[in-house]
Amino acid sequence: MTSTEFIPPMIDGVSASKVFLPKTFPTPATVYQYLCQQFAHIDTSEWQQRFADGLIYDALGQILTISSVYIENSHVFYYRFLAHEIHVPFEHEILFENEHLLVIDKPHFLTISPTGQYVQETLLVRLKKQTGNEFLTPIHRLDRETAGVVLFSKQTSTRAVYQEMFAQRQVNKTYHAIAAFNADLTFPCYTRYRLEKGQPFYTMQVVEGPINSETEINLIEHDSVWGKYELNPITGKQHQLRVHLNSLGIAIKNDPFYPVVQHKRADDFSAPLQLLAKYIRLTDPLTSQEMEFSSKLELTL
Repeated sequence: MTSTEFIPPMIDGVSASKVFLPKTFPTPATVYQYLCQQFAHIDTSEWQQRFADGLIYDALGQILTISSVYIENSHVFYYRFLAHEIHVPFEHEILFENEHLLVIDKPHFLTISPTGQYVQETLLVRLKKQTGNEFLTPIHRLDRETAGVVLFSKQTSTRAVYQEMFAQRQVNKTYHAIAAFNADLTFPCYTRYRLEKGQPFYTMQVVEGPINSETEINLIEHDSVWGKYELNPITGKQHQLRVHLNSLGIAIKNDPFYPVVQHKRADDFSAPLQLLAKYIRLTDPLTSQEMEFSSKLELTL
């Protein structure tokens, strides 16, 4: 077996991460020392536990120990598990599946991919465990707070053609949202703003400059307090729909970021953001077939 032949196995729905060990000075004595330096945000005790659990491999598939020597211009694999992870008590549903695609109805509060405080409690890891397919990859993104339709690629060989469709805006997406009703606003309307990173860093803000975000907004129904809106994003900036509605003075119901950041406990599932990716429409680039997927979830006034 050569170093290029080893493919680390998927463990409990988690695929291994690959880290290159460069030529550096001073040269670390051990792989453990390098990983602690390279990923300083991860506590050293966590790396110690990963080595103790046999979750670090070299390029040949040998399990490494905390004293394994650093070898320049090689690579290692490691797995990420969290000792304590908050359970997300909502389930996804498979809406459609073929040879290339897996279409999922994502619930609120479920992060798509492992990040920060979530690994097992992510949609990707749940799906890998459910299907046994370690090559699953999300083709596009939904915020943790947003529910609805999201597409996953099942094969590495065809992934790029679907990702390119989203990159080239060849996919039509329609969202529903519950937000404040304002009788002074006229619909349909088009919001066009320039969005840039805000403060805190995980938020977005409207700034002066060339427009880089655009949304078509329609009012579906309303009562005296709330409206149900249909949102058709023409561009795909982070938090675009949330910022656009907030900029009209009609922030989405239960939005923890706009207009003001509200820090909630990670296990508080009492007030889901009222934003739903309701429809996705596309022409399959491999078959030229028109495809439309619809979330079974509904938002109500």
